[in-house]
This record gives sequence, C-alpha cells and structure tokens, in this order.
Amino acid sequence: MAEQFFHMQGICKSYRLADEDVPVLRGIDLDIEQGEYLSVLGPSGSGKSTLMNIIGCLDVPTEGEYILHGQRVEELDELDLARLRGREIGFIFQNSQLLARLDAQKNVELPLIYAGVRPRERQRRAQEMLERVGLAERRRHFPNQLSGGQQQRVAIARALVTDPTLLLADEPTGALDQKTGKQIMELFQALNDEGRTIIMITHDLSIARHARRVVHIIDGELTEGKEANWA
Repeated sequence: MAEQFFHMQGICKSYRLADEDVPVLRGIDLDIEQGEYLSVLGPSGSGKSTLMNIIGCLDVPTEGEYILHGQRVEELDELDLARLRGREIGFIFQNSQLLARLDAQKNVELPLIYAGVRPRERQRRAQEMLERVGLAERRRHFPNQLSGGQQQRVAIARALVTDPTLLLADEPTGALDQKTGKQIMELFQALNDEGRTIIMITHDLSIARHARRVVHIIDGELTEGKEANWA
C-alpha cells in the first residue's frame, strides 16, 4: 500500500478566550494526492489562516488526525514540527518576507543555512533555483532593487531550494498588480506541471481558479464542489 501523502480527518481547533473555548475549525476532512494543485478559498474570518498554520506545521489541532508524508503531525513536539517544516514544506507568503540586508542569492540560501548545507552546495542550489524562476542575472540585487514580482520570484526560489514535498502559498499575489499576479500564477502552473504539490490559501476567486481543485472554507467548515455564496 502506497504511503499516504496528505490526510486530515476531523480537524478541530479552538482557542481559549476568557473562560470559554472559541472554535475556529470545525471537523475539517481533506485528502490531497502528491502532485495536486489545490486552492483553499475563504473570506476573512473563515478559519483559512488557522488551517494554513496547521497545514504548515506552525500549529497543531485541538482534535483530529493530520498525516503529512506518512508523519502524524498531531503527535509531534515543537522540535519535531520544526524538522518536519524544514524537510517537507516550502512557504510562500503574501509579502515575500525577504531580508533587506541580504541579496537575492543569500535570501534563497537561508533555508539551506538552517539545514546545515555546506556553502558551495548552498550557492549552487540557490543559483539553480534563481535560474528556474528567471532571476539568475539578478542574484546580487537586494530586495529594494527588485520589483514586487521579482521579490516574489525570489521568495518562490527560496521555498523551492530545499526540494520540499509541498509548497504552501498564503495569498501569493495579494501584494501584486494584476499583470504580475498572472505571471506568478503561470509560474505556479509550471511548477505543478513538473509534479510539485501546491496548496494555495486565498480569498480571491479569480486566483483560486488557477488551481486544478478548489475547496471552500466558511465558518471553519470545508466544502467542495460548489461556489461559495460570498465569492
């Protein structure tokens, strides 16, 4: 039997507020095959950020089962969660979150530094990823010397450099103009065509539709197969 890649069953998350538990996620069930391109679409306050944090192993559920690449996430401590994040997940955020004092090359190398990769190998892999996103000639430019779209491409290269099994993108075009956002979506499509598994979190239906599959989250519950009435 093949190893299960991504499985969530009965995922609930509550936060303690004053003297009561406030539910945010209410019994999320979700299965994703390796190589899928999925959008999680939801408005502000729907629970999508909480779900993203659990998918990204930045938080753990209050209840339920989460398996990522054969690993039961809810059973892990903070150190093991950090190791799983570094090994399995590449993060892409709305604002590229590049370090201003580092050039593009050094920003892409950062995850490899944390992973203990030797300098020469770090440089080779970072250059390879910058070439993959079309920015090889900009590798010595600092973030303030790059356009918003170029900064996001550097962030994508940084997410790819550890060769993660899952790319997790949080509103990846939210800070970009429409034309640049379209270019980023084309890059995501190319990455998925190569076999990359992508989960994209967004509130924008036009962006969500670039994925091969769309699920909706509203009031902490996940639905699939129909348009949400708010979208």
